[in-house]
Amino acid sequence: MGNVKKYFDEIECAPIEVMKWTQSNKLRKMVKAAYENVPFYKDLFDKHGVKPEDIETIDDIAKLPFTYKQDLRDNYPFGLFAVPKDKLVRIHASSGTTGKQTVVGYTQGDVDAWSIGVARMLTSIGITKDDYAHISYGYGLFTGGLGLHYGAEMLGATAIPVSSGNTQRQIQIMQDFGSDFLCCTPSYAMLIGETIKDLGVDPKSLKLRAGVFGAEPWTEGMRKQIEELLDIKAYDIYGLSEIAGPGVAGECEYQCGMHVQEDFFYPEIIDPDTGEVLPDGEYGELVFTCIGKEALPLVRYRTRDICKLDRTPCKCGRTTVRMAKPKGRSDDMLIIRGVNVFPSQIEYVLLQLGFSANYLIIVDRENSLDRMTVKVEMTESMFTDTVKGIEALENSIAAKMLSVLGVSTKIKIVEPKSLPRSEGKANRVVDNRVLVD
Repeated sequence: MGNVKKYFDEIECAPIEVMKWTQSNKLRKMVKAAYENVPFYKDLFDKHGVKPEDIETIDDIAKLPFTYKQDLRDNYPFGLFAVPKDKLVRIHASSGTTGKQTVVGYTQGDVDAWSIGVARMLTSIGITKDDYAHISYGYGLFTGGLGLHYGAEMLGATAIPVSSGNTQRQIQIMQDFGSDFLCCTPSYAMLIGETIKDLGVDPKSLKLRAGVFGAEPWTEGMRKQIEELLDIKAYDIYGLSEIAGPGVAGECEYQCGMHVQEDFFYPEIIDPDTGEVLPDGEYGELVFTCIGKEALPLVRYRTRDICKLDRTPCKCGRTTVRMAKPKGRSDDMLIIRGVNVFPSQIEYVLLQLGFSANYLIIVDRENSLDRMTVKVEMTESMFTDTVKGIEALENSIAAKMLSVLGVSTKIKIVEPKSLPRSEGKANRVVDNRVLVD
């Protein structure tokens, strides 16, 4: 790849004192702006007895109250914006699968900062100005496509705005344009890989050498499957629409956690029940404060993602804190007969047993008792058409699930490629229970 630029800017390797000084300055400015320009935050701060002058350094952040996703919905659409309408250059919104959408506004400064964060992340995995970035995230109100697009351009790389869908056309473009990096959800990367195999295309004939995948939970087993199907190196990235989208954090070449752009997004790990800040290395709920945002200065936003932070030195030379891959979300956690179950645990078991990452979890309530069924695609290599063979396979999977999850699960083997594929975020759970808020 020639003389590859290892870092996008100096702050990535700054001493901790320089980073804390930067964070403190940005936090003071952001808190003042939120208090003076967002009635919601003025009321919230007053309720908790906090004034802007109480915040002097980044260490004072624990004095501030939390913000929740419901707060964005309650102030829909623009109630949390801290700048007048004429300062906005873009608006994004979440997919809004339940309730109102969460709306995020951006000033030009916000877009530039977001693009820098993505550019840093892309640089850390070896993307250069000479590369073609094949962007298969959706464009539009979803932050994925435009987030990666502007970051690639900020870096000087060539963005190919393919968006999602029409998978055979995606592959044709990869072949014809010489795409170097793939950017999409991991489930769509799996679909692209499966389609390449079905078409008889040798993945080694493509120029692809790596991909950045995020926007949904995925496991190390799924990473290996993607790498084998596409003959690439697969990197994990983290972002969420309410904060900025992709570029909040991402892996470097050593893949020992995702480096957080902590001069824009300050992370904390808290006990999800008590709100107490936990030390580095302990799992808890991830909280972000948008110290670099002008339009939507979220204060201690509770992401519901469960992970941990690591500040030990990284071989790449970056000094930014690293977050582990979230092992689940406190709000997509299933409670089955009193047992906490994350879909990622089920995926882990299936991949360990040699199945693909395509599965469907169905939860029902029968006679006041929760029952969980997992539909699993049989792989072509292990195909059996005998009833006894299928039952034996289902029983072996159920036994492994019980040992890992601590709750019994009904397994239903289905034909290969019979479950729906996703071109965006995969919907892994169908919860048929009637739950009361």
